[in-house]
This record gives sequence, C-alpha cells and structure tokens, in this order.
Amino acid sequence: MHTSMPAPAAARSAAQTARLVVGLFKLRIGVLIMVTALVGLAVTPGAAPSLLQLAVLALAVLGASASAGAFNQYHEAESDRLMARTRGRAFASGALPRRPAWLLLFAAMLALSVGTAWWVLNAGAAAYIFLGAFFYGVVYTVWLKRRSWTNIVIGGLSGSFAVLAGAAVVDPGLGARPLLLALALFLWTPPHFWSLAIAGQADYAAAGVPMLPVVAGTPRAARTVFASTLALVLATLLPGAFGAGPVYMAGAAIGGAWFLFKSWSLARAPSRKTALGAFFASLLQLSLLLGAASIDGLMG
Repeated sequence: MHTSMPAPAAARSAAQTARLVVGLFKLRIGVLIMVTALVGLAVTPGAAPSLLQLAVLALAVLGASASAGAFNQYHEAESDRLMARTRGRAFASGALPRRPAWLLLFAAMLALSVGTAWWVLNAGAAAYIFLGAFFYGVVYTVWLKRRSWTNIVIGGLSGSFAVLAGAAVVDPGLGARPLLLALALFLWTPPHFWSLAIAGQADYAAAGVPMLPVVAGTPRAARTVFASTLALVLATLLPGAFGAGPVYMAGAAIGGAWFLFKSWSLARAPSRKTALGAFFASLLQLSLLLGAASIDGLMG
C-alpha cells in the first residue's frame, strides 16, 4: 500500500513552504488576535497614535502570537499525530524536524516583539502582549490542556490581553469600553472552541485531551455552549451603558442573536452538524462585533 510522506525540503514548492509557515505560526489566528488589538485601540478614547505606533502594535502582537502558536505545535507534536485535524501539522507530520533550536527562535520572536513594544509604545502594552503569549503558550498548552476541561476557558485570556494591549497604547489606565471588549473576548472563546470540540470529540478522546465534551458528554457540553453564549451576548450589550453608539449595538445584537440561535439549535439536537453550525456562527458573531466596535470607535 502506498503511503504519502512529507516532501523533502529541496522538493517543496514555494507554495508548500508558505503553507507550512502559515500553519506552523498559526498566522490566521495571529491576524485575528492582531485585529482585536487594533480594535481595542480604536474603542479607547484618547489621542490618535502615530503610524509607527500602529505598525509596532500590529507586528508585535502578531509576532508574539506566532511564537506562542508555533510553540504550541512544538509541544503538542506527539498528541497532534493522534488527531485527524492536526496530524498534518509541520512538526506532527515530520515536514519540519522537531529540534530544540526552534525553541530559541520562538523565544527570540517573543523577546523582539515585547521589547519593541516596550521601547516604542509603553510598558503596559508590552506587558499585555507578553501575557497574551504566555497564557496561550504556557498556561494553556503546558499547564492546563491535558489536565483540566477549563483549559480553554483560562487559555482564552490570550485574546483579552490583545485588546488590553491595544487600549494601553492610547490609555495605560484603561477604561470601561476596552475592559468590556476584553470581557467579551474572554467569554467568546469557550463556546467557540467547545462547539468545535463537540464536532471533533472523537479526536480529542483519542488524544487524551480532556475537552468539555470528552469529560461531560455531548448533551451537557452542548447545553454549556448555549449558556456560555447567552453570557457572552449579554456582555456584548453592556457597552451600551457606557456610550457605545448604534453601529456597535446593531453589530452586537445581530451577531449575538445568530450565535445564540445556532447554539440553541446545538443544545436541542447535539450533532456534528449543529456543532459546526454554532462554531461558524461564533466566527460571524466575532467579525460583526469587532467590525462594529471599530466603526463606532472611529466615529466617536
């Protein structure tokens, strides 16, 4: 039987290499986290930052997120081989050799990102950028992922720290609007990820990862997704009491209603189909929320 093996480095095309890099550093997630930092900046009242500050914020958050994402894959290479969704990753598949030198590169990326933010922005922004990477790379990946179903709850703080990093560029003291947006990011991660975990429950069980549906069962996990989505939607409406405009409120209400409907459908009839429906609804909800928050902040 023929078994396909990863192409040797010399035989890889530029496109294949680019896909490896994007996958290794989880750049899609990194770009999303970078956007949340910029939205955190946009919703914070204060003097507009310079183009240099905007560029440093964006690149520092992206670099720190990329280093944490790559470390996650380095640390999880063995368990990634046990999951259909992740066995094709660079370290798990053997497309890239898993050598300790990679750890030096990841540490250098994080140090450069945090150090540059400290130098060009301020200590507060740099600290939040570091904490975002630390919570994903160490707290979630090393400490909690294989020990507790709360792994993704606490690990979700990484996105909240990105919001605070952006806000700290404008106002290191922070205010109600960025803090509430950070709360929304914190509450968004569990129902988003648990929906995906329900869809891929067999994979997590095979890999020995105690995600909520593996520990509590699918029906209970589905009900928890709905309850956590309800908490999220209520939290996204709170900025209305702190001056959020109609654009923000419309985006929060529309996206929230759709995510709530899909999570309710999941709770009523748990299945891979309804779980993926809730998962994709979470992405739409977050996109509408961040887009509306940006427009509202720029208009204000």
